[in-house]
Amino acid sequence: MTDECRKIMRVLSGETLSPPPLWLMRQAGRYLPEYRETRAKAGSFLDLCYSPDHAVEVTLQPIRRYGFDAAILFSDILVIPDGLKRNVRFTEGHGPEMDPIDEAGILALKPDGVIAHLAPVMETVRRLRQDLPAETTLLGFCGAPWTVATYMIAGHGTPDQAPARLFAYRHPKAFEHLLMLLADISASYLVAQIDAGADAVQIFDSWAGVLGEREFEAFAVKPVARMIASVKAQRPQARIIAFAKGAGYQLKTYRQKTGADAIGLDWSVPLAFARELQQEGPIQGNLDPMRVVAGGKALEDGIDDILQHLGHGPLIFNLGHGITPQADPTNVSALVERVRGWRGR
Repeated sequence: MTDECRKIMRVLSGETLSPPPLWLMRQAGRYLPEYRETRAKAGSFLDLCYSPDHAVEVTLQPIRRYGFDAAILFSDILVIPDGLKRNVRFTEGHGPEMDPIDEAGILALKPDGVIAHLAPVMETVRRLRQDLPAETTLLGFCGAPWTVATYMIAGHGTPDQAPARLFAYRHPKAFEHLLMLLADISASYLVAQIDAGADAVQIFDSWAGVLGEREFEAFAVKPVARMIASVKAQRPQARIIAFAKGAGYQLKTYRQKTGADAIGLDWSVPLAFARELQQEGPIQGNLDPMRVVAGGKALEDGIDDILQHLGHGPLIFNLGHGITPQADPTNVSALVERVRGWRGR
């Protein structure tokens, strides 16, 4: 089936559809009872990511339940540092952890073998493309170099990523080396996902919002631009969504500087500013995930505001960040029904 039958691919090419297509970040996750059941069978979280049987199953679960217009590969942004032998582990109640890296460790990193290490992920992508409905877009993804680097430097997540920011100021050459190495590995990883059957890919820069103007340019824009240029040089047909959470006004030039086909918006982006960004190309977002938890009028008002402001241009309806475990699955059903019932009113 061609991209003409996949609504999200049409929006990524600049079309406006009414109602807009939709999917939700973290749509396969702990809010779904069927996910929790599969997760319990899988063992560790990384076992879930690296088992094609389990990863395919949890990716398909929200498609079966809600019929979203896209399925996003179930994996994690930290599989790349795992492939770089940083001893990544996920501890219940503590989130991801790994061995912190220092300047010498960065210079000793060996990228050879990372893509081979991620072969199970590519097997998941291949199976998904076979198993998904033909009209459903399959999205691959990876973390942006800055966000992945923050975990590698600290060894875990921190509220403002101070360890990575301080390291970058103290060791600028080593930090740039790390970002560019991650950019090159990540580009190869995205190309491999596209070759395995992904229709489009998303780059998640979840910690872009902690960066100042100069740092945003050096740590968020430059490596992502390098990635996108590399992917498009190798696969000119590639469609890429870049999501820089919390970037605010710096999103004004983010699309042009990175070469992304679409930009994802978090819920803090004012809709008037989002409309300006939409004048230059497709956008994705940007409902507050807490509205899905709240349900009722809060959910309806949030959906209606986005559709009224952004539904007359190229839009992929999504959340402004991932759905939370507290979300009620029936509220997600209500979201899907309300978005799909909209006709430019």
